[in-house]
Amino acid sequence: MKDKDKGWFITFEGLDGSGKSTQINMAEKYLQSRGFEVVSTFEPGGTPIGDKIRKILLDRDNDGMCDKTEICLFLASRAQLVSQVIKPALSEKKIVLCDRFFDSSVAYQGFARGLGADEILELSLWATGGLVPDLTFLLTVDMSHSEARKKERGSRQDRLESQKDDFKQQVHEGYLEMAVQFRNRFTVIDGTRSVDEVFELVREKLDEIVG
Repeated sequence: MKDKDKGWFITFEGLDGSGKSTQINMAEKYLQSRGFEVVSTFEPGGTPIGDKIRKILLDRDNDGMCDKTEICLFLASRAQLVSQVIKPALSEKKIVLCDRFFDSSVAYQGFARGLGADEILELSLWATGGLVPDLTFLLTVDMSHSEARKKERGSRQDRLESQKDDFKQQVHEGYLEMAVQFRNRFTVIDGTRSVDEVFELVREKLDEIVG
């Protein structure tokens, strides 16, 4: 049962180009219009320490990074974000919207890097002090949509975005496996639909959860 003395923790997951950031911005404005206090954040980063870690993780010059080094850096950034931003906001009964959380690590490092989904989940729960999202939106897009949207943005791909297609396909499949395993927490939405169509589904679920 939801602790009535805490806020709501809602995460958005999916491949780059799935529309997460757009939907978070729309969700934040909608929830604020309903009178909720909302904190929006992201991973990796979201704190001064986490932002420094983010630069290391995404720098394409660090293409020789060990897989275990990669996950340790994600865990460090996540632990700082939970301690400094997420838990304080939840204790004040605010709604926290986060662009990625530990499900990303399970998909990217657990499944695609082959470090083990169960092992990465266990490490993530240790880093977050057992914090689990109340609701996770998974926006699904195929590789062609993901790549097309990233090209539209026109920005240079970071170290993770520049991974090969088979790696990204493994990430996608990992997400789908988690959505089945944790079906009570996940809401899967076809991210190839229009922005407004996707948000209508997001809004309906938000009303159901926090209404």
